[in-house]
Amino acid sequence: MQLKFKVNAKIRKPVEEVFDAVYNPQKLSSYFTTGGASAPLDAGQTVIWQFADHPGDVEVKVEQTVPNRLIAFGWGEQHVRIEFEPLDNDSTLVSISEGEWPETQKGLDRSYGNCHGWTQMSCCLKAYVEHGINLRQGFY
Repeated sequence: MQLKFKVNAKIRKPVEEVFDAVYNPQKLSSYFTTGGASAPLDAGQTVIWQFADHPGDVEVKVEQTVPNRLIAFGWGEQHVRIEFEPLDNDSTLVSISEGEWPETQKGLDRSYGNCHGWTQMSCCLKAYVEHGINLRQGFY
């Protein structure tokens, strides 16, 4: 058994707008990295994410960026893929996958925690892009 997951969200905006909301540090900081993001998610870069509700720097090593299609990065020992699929002129399917964790109770707990976090990020992304709302503010 491999401990990994994938979450999806349909966002009613064009793929260019949805991709930019994840790639662009000012936009990402408006709904997710509420303590800031140091730079755009360009391949080969190491970006620092901060969260106002969770102290400490999170180092994100960007592995691949394909505009309007993919952002892949590593943090710690994990690898994350955020894929963007245009569904029509007005909608985008965002799929976020992460894994693999060791097959231990600690690995299982961490995978569940990260699955929760990426599901929450997807909801925050949808609220921000579709309605301009920072859903994360006051959430934790």
